[in-house]
Amino acid sequence: MPRQNHIEKINAYSGRSFPLGAAVHPDGVNFSVYSKSSTALHLLLFDSPDDAQPARVIELDPKRNRTFHYWHIFVPDIRPGQIYAYRAYGPSNSQTGLAFDPHKVLLDPYGYGVAVPRRFSREAARWPGDNTPYAMKSVVVDPAAYDWEDDTPLRRPFARTVIYEMHVGGFTRHPSSGLPDDLRGTYAGLIEKIPYLLDLGITAVELLPVFQFDPQEAPVGLSNYWGYTPVSFFAPHYGYSSDKDPLGPLNEFRDMVKALHKAGIEVILDVVYNHTAEGDHNGPTYCFKGLENSTYYILEEDRSRYANYSGTGNTLNANQSIVRRMILDSLHYWVEEMHVDGFRFDLASILSRDETGAPLISPPILWDIETDPVLAGAKLIAEAWDAAGLYQVGSFVGDHWKEWNGQFRDDMRAFVKGDCDTVGRIAARFLASPDLFGHEDREPEQSINFITCHDGFTLNDVVSYNEKHNEVNGEGNRDGHDYNLSWNCGVEGPTDDPEIERLRRRQIKNFFVITLGSLGVPMLLMGDEVRRTQLGNNNAYCQDNEISWLDWTLLDKHQDIYRFVKRLIRLRLNLDIFVAEHGLCLTELLEVADIQWHGQKLHQPDWSHHSHSLALTVRSRRFFFHLILNAYWEPLEFELPRFNRNRNGRWRRIIDTYLESPDDFSDMAHASTIQAPAYTVQPYSLVVLAAENRA
Repeated sequence: MPRQNHIEKINAYSGRSFPLGAAVHPDGVNFSVYSKSSTALHLLLFDSPDDAQPARVIELDPKRNRTFHYWHIFVPDIRPGQIYAYRAYGPSNSQTGLAFDPHKVLLDPYGYGVAVPRRFSREAARWPGDNTPYAMKSVVVDPAAYDWEDDTPLRRPFARTVIYEMHVGGFTRHPSSGLPDDLRGTYAGLIEKIPYLLDLGITAVELLPVFQFDPQEAPVGLSNYWGYTPVSFFAPHYGYSSDKDPLGPLNEFRDMVKALHKAGIEVILDVVYNHTAEGDHNGPTYCFKGLENSTYYILEEDRSRYANYSGTGNTLNANQSIVRRMILDSLHYWVEEMHVDGFRFDLASILSRDETGAPLISPPILWDIETDPVLAGAKLIAEAWDAAGLYQVGSFVGDHWKEWNGQFRDDMRAFVKGDCDTVGRIAARFLASPDLFGHEDREPEQSINFITCHDGFTLNDVVSYNEKHNEVNGEGNRDGHDYNLSWNCGVEGPTDDPEIERLRRRQIKNFFVITLGSLGVPMLLMGDEVRRTQLGNNNAYCQDNEISWLDWTLLDKHQDIYRFVKRLIRLRLNLDIFVAEHGLCLTELLEVADIQWHGQKLHQPDWSHHSHSLALTVRSRRFFFHLILNAYWEPLEFELPRFNRNRNGRWRRIIDTYLESPDDFSDMAHASTIQAPAYTVQPYSLVVLAAENRA
């Protein structure tokens, strides 16, 4: 057993089982934690997260301090900022799946703050023995002690949303960010860069995980950068705070949300409710394993082993009643107390599995989230697949959820690089994928359209590498996807060849037009607008360095791409074509929309296996648009629609990605008029023509 200071018994203050966590009162704090199978529980109070021993150890009396499966106690005269943790005593039995270890310091599953010692060690939580000096501890927090200044979530319609997926640390950690060292890579640092986000024009940031995570779950010598290794579902990540006070991360995160809202930018969190950082049977004990292992995780038939539908070693038992409540309480907390606008659920299909791992037709936790009144105004986005092969894009439950459309990414990549048998599929992707979502009578915004995200190549690398180059990850280049649908345009990696660089620039612009010009909700990856590269690494989860960080010198180097993306975003947000203002679902919208498909000849689209081009004409209330895509390696001439007497005017060239900046993008007032009956589109290029609708 670990050496303990004097163990106190405070029998006069039994406390109560609700609420869970550490609830602040005027004269003290009520602690409550679920641990059904424990035989004894100690509350540990610390003066500092680095303490080798707790300042106080309070033994909870199972008669006075336990109600059903909940241990609780009221401790007078302690305040917000108090550092605390638990030790739980009980059986460790491979037949029952219990894994109690009283040597391990345990986080509170409902802790609103986490303090990280300077000598934090994942290994100390894995191996036998006392890990007190090396363990993360919870922090008592009073969520009400903050001035929101009348801030509320923005509730911007999805139809008016452009998402920017970004990493809080990587956005400003690069030395070129121009920020002081203490602000780089922090919530406060992001606040300083809000003018950049406003200038770019995006309307929502989707933040990679900000729940407290384990940075040491990575190959030796590296650290976990992405943050998909949660140890808490309530506490903001300590490492992103410039204020190292125990309450600093909470307040600084809320400062960031408030500042983004003042700028009109929504905050969407990438949330991981499918697994934790505790890993498999060889992993550390931080919290859930040591409190009630068989409740929190899906276990194999051999109860000493963990089901692994996440690809990370364990799977959270999301449809178990205790875990369901914790997930809902976590979501409520981030909406009500932290004012976030929505959530993107990592590997959301895992949440449809039951306690044996089998997919459920009607998963309780997903319906809980779907119908929850607190979440009614929040954006809910599902990554509708998991690491064990369950794929639910187009069939995810409910009416509230939007879905990452991986098929959009794959089909558009394949077409732009010149693959055969792609034209028919990209037509569907342009129209919000009715082949995937049309049967659900849902709005076009059901589809979240993206070409790149954190997981995979950056956009620059999609057009610069044929193969992944993950050697620096220390796994022999075996990690990461092999199916990238990328094309290096003739040279693997960086090149000084001006023609290859020209081709890469226009392919990047092609991808941006496709993403921002399709029905659905567009999502852009941080840094793609300035050609951020990861040097061909398509799995940079463990690269907390310049491979992953945004290099701000790229803004000057690739000002042409940045200008192009800015103008595209503004064009999209100003067009009524992307908003079904009459409440039409996707199938109804497509029935009434004036969309005409063409090939090189009008009204003769070429859907054949070897086709590499397509054109379409779309009418909005104010404009006609004619989009021409040529993914062929030679120039092609396309007939242009003619105007009858009800369509007075001429086509104007808004976009031609073959042209260099600034001629590649013009507004209507300054766009060149097209007099000829046809337009020649150069190889691997895209053209957008517009005309006023005077009917």
